[in-house]
Amino acid sequence: MVHIETRLGDITTMNVDAIVNAANEELMCGGGVCGAIYRAAGAEKLRKACRAIGHCDTGDAVITDGFDLPADYIIHTVGPVWFGGERDEAKLLASSYRRSLEVAKEKGLKTVAFPSISTGIFGYPTESAAATAVAAVRDFLKDDEEMTVIWVLFDEQTKRIYDAALGEEA
Repeated sequence: MVHIETRLGDITTMNVDAIVNAANEELMCGGGVCGAIYRAAGAEKLRKACRAIGHCDTGDAVITDGFDLPADYIIHTVGPVWFGGERDEAKLLASSYRRSLEVAKEKGLKTVAFPSISTGIFGYPTESAAATAVAAVRDFLKDDEEMTVIWVLFDEQTKRIYDAALGEEA
């Protein structure tokens, strides 16, 4: 059964099969959610695993162990930097979500927690990002996937935006 929801909280504390890291192409420790995931997972262990992979293109996704996290795995996806919408940002963002779910499905994972990809330091407007994200996830899950997707959002305003995109205004 498909289930999609939002929660207010810290993605690093989620007891799910995989959390998604809003990564950079070099898979290096960054700021925001990426830095928090590195710290909570065990920065040196995660750094070593990411160095072994080496690179992830924008719109793609790769997977590592979750190390010290409650989640078994970390799916690293690179969302687009916002350039005003003129550089295929929506297509690349949708691909980040789709590829993350494809990687989860390949591993047989059933519960995946996402942050709001690209809306922090990458500057993607949250309303547009939420609409694109929800559409991409719903499209992927339309074929009766047995998966739960949770957006774990760190502030009330972002949660309200994702709830509205899901059609679940509180």
